[in-house]
Amino acid sequence: MQTVDVYWSFRSPYSYLATPGLLEMRDNYDVAVNLRVVLPIAVRAPELLFNPQNANRTRYILTDWWRRAEYLGMPHAWPSPDPIVQDMQTMEIAEEQPYIYRLSSLGVEAQRQGLGIDFAARVSSLIWGGTEAWHQGDHMAKAAQGVGLDLQQMESAIEDGNHLQEIDENQAALDAIGGWGVPSMVFREELFFGQDR
Repeated sequence: MQTVDVYWSFRSPYSYLATPGLLEMRDNYDVAVNLRVVLPIAVRAPELLFNPQNANRTRYILTDWWRRAEYLGMPHAWPSPDPIVQDMQTMEIAEEQPYIYRLSSLGVEAQRQGLGIDFAARVSSLIWGGTEAWHQGDHMAKAAQGVGLDLQQMESAIEDGNHLQEIDENQAALDAIGGWGVPSMVFREELFFGQDR
């Protein structure tokens, strides 16, 4: 069996849009999907995208992902709450980030349990598919349960685990192969960015 490494972020609408294709590839071909969660550009390298003096890139992404979701027939809405606390007018990113580190660590834990892309697909469809207050109530627990995971057990595992260290290692691996954005796929040591191929 071949393996494709998928560098993926819970704040990326394009990561969300890529998940059905990744699941289809896994289910229809002899390919394992190894989810390698990274933190979003907003916290790891905000200067690459969130420059208030040049907001054109950000505005384009906000328009383009919506268009792409409609083309794919996927539910789409800007997250409420956004996984990154950020003022989208000024591009200022808050120092306190209550969602993304938990989400990313849960993604790592799901991959450790062999269900990374399944969990990512379910949770990203909550976040990017229009579920209000996706972080409250039993939304996350049901998403985990829907793929055979136990959210309480996952929360316990990430509490004292080295999940954030693994996220840093994933980022270093993406940097080493010459990537920067997500989703990025690496197959047989060749990098494919986005949904280009």
